[in-house]
Amino acid sequence: MAKKAFKSESKRLLDLMIHSIYTHKEIFLRELISNASDALDKRYYLSLSDENIRFNQDDFYIHIAADKDARTLTITDTGIGMTREELEDNLGTIAKSGSLAFKSENDLTDDVDIIGQFGVGFYSAFMVADKVEVTSRRFGSEEGYRWVSEGADGYEIMPCDKDTVGTQIVLTLKPNTEDEQYDEFLDEYRIRGLVKRYSDYIKYPIRMMVTKSRPKEGTDSEKPEYESYQEEETLNSMVPIWRKNKSELTQEEYNNFYKEKFFDFEDPLKVIHTSADGMLSYKALLFIPARPPFDYYTKEFQKGLQLYANGVLIMDKCADLLPDYFGFVRGLVDSADLSLNISREMLQHDRQLKSIAAHLKKKIKSELAHMLENDRETYEKFFASFGRPLKFGMYDNYGADKEFLVDLMLYHSSTEQKLVTLQEYVSRMKEDQKYIYYACGDSVAQIDKLPQTELVKDKGYEILYFTEDVDEFAIKVLMKYEEHEFKSVSASDLGLADDQDKETEQKAQEEHKDLFAFMKETLGDKVTDVRPTTRLKSHPVCISSVGELSVEMEKVLNAMPNDQKVKAERLLEINVSHPIMATLDRLFAQDKERLKKYTGVLYNCALLMEGLPVEDPAAFSSDTCELIS
Repeated sequence: MAKKAFKSESKRLLDLMIHSIYTHKEIFLRELISNASDALDKRYYLSLSDENIRFNQDDFYIHIAADKDARTLTITDTGIGMTREELEDNLGTIAKSGSLAFKSENDLTDDVDIIGQFGVGFYSAFMVADKVEVTSRRFGSEEGYRWVSEGADGYEIMPCDKDTVGTQIVLTLKPNTEDEQYDEFLDEYRIRGLVKRYSDYIKYPIRMMVTKSRPKEGTDSEKPEYESYQEEETLNSMVPIWRKNKSELTQEEYNNFYKEKFFDFEDPLKVIHTSADGMLSYKALLFIPARPPFDYYTKEFQKGLQLYANGVLIMDKCADLLPDYFGFVRGLVDSADLSLNISREMLQHDRQLKSIAAHLKKKIKSELAHMLENDRETYEKFFASFGRPLKFGMYDNYGADKEFLVDLMLYHSSTEQKLVTLQEYVSRMKEDQKYIYYACGDSVAQIDKLPQTELVKDKGYEILYFTEDVDEFAIKVLMKYEEHEFKSVSASDLGLADDQDKETEQKAQEEHKDLFAFMKETLGDKVTDVRPTTRLKSHPVCISSVGELSVEMEKVLNAMPNDQKVKAERLLEINVSHPIMATLDRLFAQDKERLKKYTGVLYNCALLMEGLPVEDPAAFSSDTCELIS
């Protein structure tokens, strides 16, 4: 029989299929299994619509066989099969979809799942095969036909004997090359892995003869000899756990699925099993891990959920389904509504994906808020592991999601001695309190000893302790919470000084203006000014800042790997009621050189209390020892 050429640009499209469209060659098995499942769906649908057709559920299956000697891989299904005309139409014209036509001809709704609708997945077989043979017999027909092609040069169709209804595809694999080992697709373990990865939830059994071993009869039971034998095994689990009702599943089943699927040795902290129906339908099974994966805070970490279309894995990590701040969430989404491109590896349109992502974002936030309200202990464990990305989420993208995330935040409270929310803080604010006060430092213990906290504590006001570098940046973006502005205890103006305090500071400034000017000149551009203060109680000095850039933000920004260094407007504040004032006055009058050393030591002490580095430790040590001696 003369070979027929492919129709309508098919030769060029086939070339693209083999070399460009698919990213991974292993995808061919997913596509052929999906097509087989599609054919089984069609036969199953016809059996339901015609009461004269009887069927046995066990007759619906897919079978895979590998022959290493012949270098062939065979995929057989008991689906609806194809006539000669259908072989001509579906395989002779690339990109014609038999599945799409079937749905149209039978007026099927979107509720009927037919996986293949683009008609090109079959041709992915040519990525690994030199020759493809398709033998098929249509349901209701006594005749069989064989379609044979060796690639873009064309194909042949001929009558053949076939005892059973369905389709058999035989791939003759390409020879191995230096870059590609096509033999891998004949390996039992490799085939099993590909089915488990991509087609585990195809609803029909995918079977294969597998090699097993058993002790030989009559051998020593303590040191038995083993023999190999063949046994047919179902490779896929068929029923996805996420398609079951929540009432059917136990927590142990969820935990076991999570640990097996995502290779974690700990149970998840939270399981979110959700679905949506209507304009957009999907099912999602999400997990919040008990702790971050080892690479979570590295550049190598990739966020994303597994994306399935009707139980077939399309993407292993679909990053677009999660915002970065929820990147710790693991799980999967399965939807029949996704518009896939011809390789199924990318979405043709992102409208559906964006809708699903928006739903999941709200659902995750809702579940976390519920955990915060009803299971505080578990939420605090979660926040210890994943609070940092939530804080970055408030700050990221110019604070686009700050209002969405703010009520999930926790900060250590100076008065409660535990983690609190901003809403809890505001609910305890005193009637005369204008600001939400916070302090920054490396640890709760270090912040608690900062001299700048003394006046705020003395007034009986609560302070939030910020111990992470992102905290203050996020708060600066937030600006207000329930109309209350945030105020750092290190700000130059805390809004707490009464008339008497202001009068005391003004009087000290006038009396000691020459002293403060000398100290400022001694420190040079290290500080913007030196001035008296009444905010301190037991400490002699502190550093405060003017403007939006705080000393803590300066420290964070300058630790980043770039050459741009920033500097906050620092003020050195001197406690006017501390004995150090008398010493400074005496030195200003009697020994200005010694006063310079005192000034440097006081400034460096203030830096150390802030957790900032001393510029010249050797000089600081020498001056301190000299003053002590």
